Amino acid sequence: MPKVAANEEVSIGRSGRIRRVNPTMAEINVVPLVDVMLVLLIIFMVTAPMLQRGVEVKLPVSRRAPQIAAERTFVTVPLSYRDDRRVRLGEEPVALDVLAERMRQSLDGKTDRSVFLRGDGAVQLQELIEVMDRLKEAGVENVGLIARLPGER
Repeated sequence: MPKVAANEEVSIGRSGRIRRVNPTMAEINVVPLVDVMLVLLIIFMVTAPMLQRGVEVKLPVSRRAPQIAAERTFVTVPLSYRDDRRVRLGEEPVALDVLAERMRQSLDGKTDRSVFLRGDGAVQLQELIEVMDRLKEAGVENVGLIARLPGER
């Protein structure tokens, strides 16, 4: 006589034969589902940073850039800087020693922390660098150097 499993029901049919009846499983096997979900999670974690990078583009260079819409902050280094160590913040003369503090006050509350630096043609590069250091000390993120175009006054 064949052995009957412990979890199977045995019933005798009309023909007198023994019939094995398996109870249906009412539970879902969760282990393979969890395995598949973990693999998908790993795939998405690896690919997500790649999607955020974007494409590197080298922008074209023009001789004349469009005007900047935001209010500009200009710092001018005149030729007299060598004698009196004064620059102009907008139209106001400022000593180099207090330039950092005045720039902090000027940029307070602004989201754009860019300054445009104009220097006289006879001013040496070292003098411009001294002023740039003071501007960076004040929290200026970008310093743009202003030059005139050929034929411009």
